[in-house]
Amino acid sequence: MEDSADDSVYVGNAGKDAALDRGWLLGHFKESGDPRHSDAVEIKWGVHPRGEERARWVRGEERTALLVLISGRFRVELPGRSVLLERQGDYVVWGRGADHSWRAEEESVVLTVRWPSTAGYAVDQTDQADQTDQARAGGESRRPV
Repeated sequence: MEDSADDSVYVGNAGKDAALDRGWLLGHFKESGDPRHSDAVEIKWGVHPRGEERARWVRGEERTALLVLISGRFRVELPGRSVLLERQGDYVVWGRGADHSWRAEEESVVLTVRWPSTAGYAVDQTDQADQTDQARAGGESRRPV
C-alpha cells in the first residue's frame, strides 16, 4: 500500500511491512531517501508467538527504549526486575546501559521505539529463528536467559 505519488510520504500497514524487515518499520537501516529512514529513532512492530523469547540478554545497550503492549501478555526482564505487560497500553522504558531480555507469555504484539538509531546492533538470526520455530510448534524454549 505504498504511496508513490510523493517520495516524502509512505503509507503502509505495520503488520505487512514488519514482515519484510524483522519487524522494523523505521530506522537507519532503511534506504536513504525512504521516508522511513532515520538516524534519530527506530520503530518496530513486533509480533511474537506464545513462548518466543530473547534467549541471550542484550548487554551494553547504547540506546533508550520504549516498549508498548498492543495485545497479549509480554514480560521484559531487566537486572533485578521482571516487568509484566498484560493490559493494552502497558509500557516500560529503559535507558542506556540497561541489559534486558524478553518473553511472550501469550501471543503478543508490541511496539518498540528506540533512540538514537545506530548501526552495529544485530540479533543472532539463527538463534531468533530457532526460538520462533519452537514457539510456533507449541514447544517451550528452555534456553537460559
